Amino acid sequence: MNGFVPCAPRPVYCVIESEHRSLKVADELAQGRFSIRGITLDLGIEPDWIGTEVAADREWRIEWCTFSYGLDLAFAFQRTGDLRYLRTWERLVDSWIAQVPAGSETPDAIGCRLQNWIYAWTRFSHESAERVSGATAARLLESLSAQVAHLRAALTADRDHPTPELYALLIAALALPVLDPDAAIREFAVSELLRNLHQDILPDGVHRHTSTHYHLLALQNFLGLWENARRFSIALPDTVRPRLEHACDFAAHCHRPDGHISALSDSDSGRYAEVLRLAARLFDRRDWLYVASEGRSGTAPQSTARSFEVGGYFIQRSGWGDGEKSFAHERYLIFDCGPLGDGLNVHYDMLNVEIAADGQPLIVDPGRYAYPAGEGGARWRRWFEGTAAHNTVTVDGLDQAWYQPGRPEPPLPRAAFGGRSTHPLLDVMWGEAVSPCYDAVHQRRILFVAGEYWIIEDRLIAATPHRYDLRFHLAPDPQRRTILNRGARPFAAGPGVALVFGASHDVAVEDGWVSTQYGVKEAAPVVVATERDRTTARFITLVAPLADGAPLPVMQVRTSDDAGVTMVEVERMTPGIRDLVAWTSHAERLPIESTGISARAGVMRTHANGTRQAWYADRGDDGGTRDHSGSAGW
Repeated sequence: MNGFVPCAPRPVYCVIESEHRSLKVADELAQGRFSIRGITLDLGIEPDWIGTEVAADREWRIEWCTFSYGLDLAFAFQRTGDLRYLRTWERLVDSWIAQVPAGSETPDAIGCRLQNWIYAWTRFSHESAERVSGATAARLLESLSAQVAHLRAALTADRDHPTPELYALLIAALALPVLDPDAAIREFAVSELLRNLHQDILPDGVHRHTSTHYHLLALQNFLGLWENARRFSIALPDTVRPRLEHACDFAAHCHRPDGHISALSDSDSGRYAEVLRLAARLFDRRDWLYVASEGRSGTAPQSTARSFEVGGYFIQRSGWGDGEKSFAHERYLIFDCGPLGDGLNVHYDMLNVEIAADGQPLIVDPGRYAYPAGEGGARWRRWFEGTAAHNTVTVDGLDQAWYQPGRPEPPLPRAAFGGRSTHPLLDVMWGEAVSPCYDAVHQRRILFVAGEYWIIEDRLIAATPHRYDLRFHLAPDPQRRTILNRGARPFAAGPGVALVFGASHDVAVEDGWVSTQYGVKEAAPVVVATERDRTTARFITLVAPLADGAPLPVMQVRTSDDAGVTMVEVERMTPGIRDLVAWTSHAERLPIESTGISARAGVMRTHANGTRQAWYADRGDDGGTRDHSGSAGW
């Protein structure tokens, strides 16, 4: 036994404890059934870990072999005291150790299993007279020692998974100091985690992968580092806290009002309230607690318009539930106007948006789905990664970069954020994307009006003719309530949302898919507006949350495509109210003659009683508001 004396691990902070509290999962495991990623297999409690043919998706096997479900068994044991949960875990672990040589897997899988074994072992061994048997504990220590040694020597070289791998080494060293008698592993893990924090978390707080899902997973580990450093009196540099706070800020703002994160750039959706609660506790931030509790505790964040320019994410929100609307029913948009991201599974999604309102997603990023092997799996991967699977424009049906599995090779497309003009009742942001695959430049401008609706302008500019397809992916609609009108003023209406187009484009609904959790996809409609054989094209789309039975809004574009100033009239958003929305696409400001104001964007709202109110937004300025009782025109 290499001189090890069986002992229980020291308690460490477990960042995933709240995710594994299922008595149902524990009961199924006690009968040898494993339910993972929507697939249930009956494999027994002493499985054939090597020879068993499991799901074709490699992620299913990885999760099966990393034992996260052991925490559910430990929770059930703590809750009930039933020894069958403890004995089930022991038999699973013992059978693994007997069959699988240490180091026969990828480093990320080893790192996850190290953490999960230690977390479960700690739960089983404390606050109970019945503990893991001495024989199993001895085998565990020997196996963990071999796995730690292998992981330390075989960390992923390209930095795609090292944060969880390094964090696993830290947890092993802290929980079982017998494995790290000279503290060398602990010191190495802390040093490399700090290096990763400053290399992987961009200065504005966004993870370099630009994946919301991976951002939260990495943030869990970094917060675990901070908390365990506090518990074990490990000094961290002063530079750590501000970088972590920036990362937590993005984590808070990328949560939609319904409590889920937007599934951007190879992400699943999901709730990460416990991560925000931990961050709020560690850094005494009542605004993060407010987001985590969906407005029930803490203090509302000050800003509803946030920009994360390095990572390329820009957020509009109507409020925080501290006004007329509840937290969940606020309006929300996130705009992707930055780099593709430095992950292994890149999505070609520049200028993509996701929109939510009234407690539900309306315009959605379809997510990542799965990484299954084989020709069929590769086809699905390409669909979910491709430009057509996102809420942006395709040119001639092409992706924004030449497609290949994994990281794309240069030359790469580039997105540039053009700026933002803001006022409490009008937020305008714009940017453009260029691609090596075609000569067309895509410019997008997003206007958020009165916290009520959006106008999205897409301009395509090229020297040669192209086909342009603008897509909006709607949420799944199992009752097939989506309707389409192809008239002179085309529109589409799906669950909770209306899309009204400003010109007579060829508009259709095609089949799409949405995957909010790994390995599960649902059919969903995609609204497509098309212009063919055009060098330049412009799409103006009104995106309006729409309650059941409410009348459709009406939009009329009052200026031509080549006009320097665009004017759009919107009616029936609120009974008796008509808005005239105007903006300039050029550097000069927009003259609003009746107010004596010049700005880059403005709104003139006419109320049912004839009174008028104007507000305007200019870059770097909060803009202003004017009330008018007489006639007003621009």
